[in-house]
Amino acid sequence: MIELKNIVVKFDDFEALHNINVDVKEGEFFTFLGPSGCGKTTTLRTITGFIEPVSGSVNVDGKDITNVPIENRNIGIVFQSYALFPTMTVYDNIAFGLKVKKLKKNEIDEKVRAIAKKVDLSDEQLKKAVSQLSGGQQQRVAIARALVTGPAIICMDEPLSNLDAKLRVQLRNELKKMQKDFGITTIYVTHDQEEALTLSDRIAVFNKGYIEQIGTPNEVYNHSATEFVCNFIGDINRIEDDIARKMGLSPEENHFVRLERLRVNRPAEENETQVEGVIDSREYYGLYIKYYIRTGEQTLKVIEKNDGINIYEPGEKVTVGIHKADVMSYPRQ
Repeated sequence: MIELKNIVVKFDDFEALHNINVDVKEGEFFTFLGPSGCGKTTTLRTITGFIEPVSGSVNVDGKDITNVPIENRNIGIVFQSYALFPTMTVYDNIAFGLKVKKLKKNEIDEKVRAIAKKVDLSDEQLKKAVSQLSGGQQQRVAIARALVTGPAIICMDEPLSNLDAKLRVQLRNELKKMQKDFGITTIYVTHDQEEALTLSDRIAVFNKGYIEQIGTPNEVYNHSATEFVCNFIGDINRIEDDIARKMGLSPEENHFVRLERLRVNRPAEENETQVEGVIDSREYYGLYIKYYIRTGEQTLKVIEKNDGINIYEPGEKVTVGIHKADVMSYPRQ
């Protein structure tokens, strides 16, 4: 569907993207994930036509669109700021692209009302000025405007970042449902790991203009290809040398293990190393409890399911079990 081949982008002498290669399948929810300044938005803007690469090509359905003007790419765009017209009604915002295409009035009306219904905007809301809507409603307007022209692809640049945490989670679920219902190929940019893991079919993890890994949420989380991905995706423990030696791990590598893979006060299992520790502190989240456990030269972070019975107090002695198979290891630089 969308293929980026050896994309290089430069701003004067600064090379922002280094030989980016991505292949997005039709109907896929594909996320560009990484910290600020890593190249994810630059890649998105290269796909949409706002940035022209110095080399490489952007292909859609086998057709090279690298030099095709923005308005002829058939790509819907949802910006971080939504870029809506605040003094215009919701109806006129959604209809804007259709009016530019010079569609007939009755055809515009039919398309606007149909798409509004699909994104859960009422007839009453269509009459309001955009400035009268909540952040969540404005986001729906931006998505409706991007979809109403029937694009083959929709690109979203951090569309939830301006919302509060609770609304972000709510709209995240709605966004995934909408994408599934429409079946539209979606490129999504975010720096939020949880958002990427929740929404995506596949994820490209960016770092300093390179792609470190492309994979499913499970692959990038449980089988991180590089030390950067391992540390950037979710929370992690680095296994220090004393525990690494006890486990028989290579001294030539750095070793990491996810919090939920560790086991507190359980009978030892085959191929499991157990270390003694003391509960330093804990964080109570309801569904689970996060413990900080001092074990010699390091403090391990552990997530335990909250069963309401086995809750450990600061100062309490415990054992922590680590399976060798759960450890991710990377060469020391």
